[in-house]
Amino acid sequence: MSDQPFEERILEGLDNEQRAVATTLAGPLCVLAGAGTGKTRAITHRIAYGVHTGVYKPQQVLAVTFTARAAAEMRTRLRDLGAGGVQARTFHAAALRQLQYFWPSAVGGPLPALVDHKAQLIAEAARRLRLSTDRAAIRDVAAEIEWAKVSMLMPDSYVAAAAGRAEPAGMDLTTVARIFSAYEDLKIDRNLIDFEDVLLTTVGILQEDEKVAATVRSQYRHFVVDEYQDVSPLQQRLLDLWLGDRRELCVVGDASQTIYSFTGATSRHLLNFTSRYEGAQVVRLVRDYRSTPQVVRLANTLLAARSSEVDRRAGATSWSAPLELVAQRPAGPEPVFTECTDDEAEAAEVARRIGELLASGVPASEIAILFRTNGQSEAYEQALASAGIGYQLRGGERFFARREVRDALLQLRAAARAEGEDDVPQQVRDVLSSLGYTSTAPQTSGAVREKWESLAALVGLADELSRTRESFSLRMFVAELEERAAAQHAPTVQGVTLASLHSAKGLEWDAVFLVGLSEGLMPISFADTQEAIDEERRLLYVGITRARAHLALSWSISRSPGGRATRKPSRFLDALRPAGTGGRPFRQPTARKARKAAAPAVCRVCGKALGTGSERKMGRCGDCPATYREETFEALRGWRLEEARDKDVPAFVVFTDATLIAIAEAKPQTLEELGELAGVGSAKLERYGEAVIDIISRND
Repeated sequence: MSDQPFEERILEGLDNEQRAVATTLAGPLCVLAGAGTGKTRAITHRIAYGVHTGVYKPQQVLAVTFTARAAAEMRTRLRDLGAGGVQARTFHAAALRQLQYFWPSAVGGPLPALVDHKAQLIAEAARRLRLSTDRAAIRDVAAEIEWAKVSMLMPDSYVAAAAGRAEPAGMDLTTVARIFSAYEDLKIDRNLIDFEDVLLTTVGILQEDEKVAATVRSQYRHFVVDEYQDVSPLQQRLLDLWLGDRRELCVVGDASQTIYSFTGATSRHLLNFTSRYEGAQVVRLVRDYRSTPQVVRLANTLLAARSSEVDRRAGATSWSAPLELVAQRPAGPEPVFTECTDDEAEAAEVARRIGELLASGVPASEIAILFRTNGQSEAYEQALASAGIGYQLRGGERFFARREVRDALLQLRAAARAEGEDDVPQQVRDVLSSLGYTSTAPQTSGAVREKWESLAALVGLADELSRTRESFSLRMFVAELEERAAAQHAPTVQGVTLASLHSAKGLEWDAVFLVGLSEGLMPISFADTQEAIDEERRLLYVGITRARAHLALSWSISRSPGGRATRKPSRFLDALRPAGTGGRPFRQPTARKARKAAAPAVCRVCGKALGTGSERKMGRCGDCPATYREETFEALRGWRLEEARDKDVPAFVVFTDATLIAIAEAKPQTLEELGELAGVGSAKLERYGEAVIDIISRND
């Protein structure tokens, strides 16, 4: 045991910049932390150092992050550092706890019930207004209402603030505002609140009740906010009320990892932090301990390429200078770029390469396939299953909801009540053996293998915790499992991970396969502004920086075997891939093509000027008679719904109702004719053109 005081041992192993974060205990402090630079390590050691030096009282520190899993991981790290009394929560969890405590005195009566899902209420609100909606439209409107509320907009202020946004489900903004208002009325009638109301109501109470605000500020005196680039205006307002006029705030973030703008998140607060807090200290973490120099170089190149590309074009939008990462790991293999003939061939090639990695000793749990939309996962599930490779779908069935995990927790809980003297890992093995756990994996696949992998994950967690926790007992292990179950903080399961790029944020693997990197998928087809394309670039950056050593990037030139080779590699690959890896560089559409695709300015029926976006897409006034066959339009709507579900995107992202009407009325017979219609850009023409022409031909 070292003779050093514990607080000094906390600083051991930190680099100079991390140590600067850990020892700067007074705010305001802004930590600009690149991917893989040890930001969680730096801020947890900062909190622990503050606690052990007596500067912080554990109960007066609130660490806020954005997912329950990240909060649970932070609590685990703080507990291991002897700072278990510190609160680490999401914004919503912290606000809900305060709301539950203060509601009886500030408002009176019991706290309203919390709505888990908005869909049913939104559907009822639409029916009250005699509006026809399908599941996809309800999902789109729910997402829009959530955006409005975290942007602190109400139905009467929504329309003006949302001008220029895409129309959810093809509805005009006034219609969305009417549904929004009816939805709010329903909640009031039934004494319900939703997820966003938790924050809004807490903000309202803190603003209006000085006594409550003073109580909260006396409870929490030091604040740490992780992933600060993802805060919404509503979350920032809550943070301001928690702080009052104090400056004891440490924020951590990276503007280059802002990938949730569609939910209302903005990096503006991070970028303007030093302007708002005069004299704030800034520490930059750029030493990348996660990835090899080859992976880091690719990530840096992707961001650097954006600046040079946009600087050459007029009208460039703002782009904050990215952090340039400096690799700390030894050299590894070069990233691999692969062009495939179709999606099926791409999935088969990825499965083949994964088989090689497994044979070389890379664990399945250290391999991930990342894609832009959830609808892309099916091909890879089938390819891995055909190759006999186990996998887990992130976002699928939750680990702690699995039957064998629930049974295991019951058995472990019973065993903990009669705990013996054996070491915890062995006790866990003994208990789980009655449920089918063995020391070696079964040679079969399917349900038997999946059950074994779940139980093996629990054994692995017991091994890990027994190494890091002093006086670790079976009761402590059961308590840990119950806490993790509440936070959905699952242990590592053996199996290749399939995940969307968004859900991969905050995770890392030894080997990462970035798939489907073609125009229309990366960037996604509805990214039609520079801001949206910038976000897609950041999303790919997040994907690249998930890899520790092995990185593979692939795309296909047609959707299905034997299909037309009309796809092009993602424009983002132009600066990354070596010569000879297929495909031509991306070129921006010419001004001539952009004018050609512009919507007509006058109604083709009556000749009057068209005033709304929907009218310009249809090419006629809204009150002029429609000329399409109802069967054709419904066939197009049905196809669009299936596409939206397959790709896990809002229906209007595929085509708006106005564009579908224009297609049904124009009845295009060729891709060229379809491309002439407003709302059908080159990316959508490539992605959906053949399917649309086929529908028209079958319903004409």
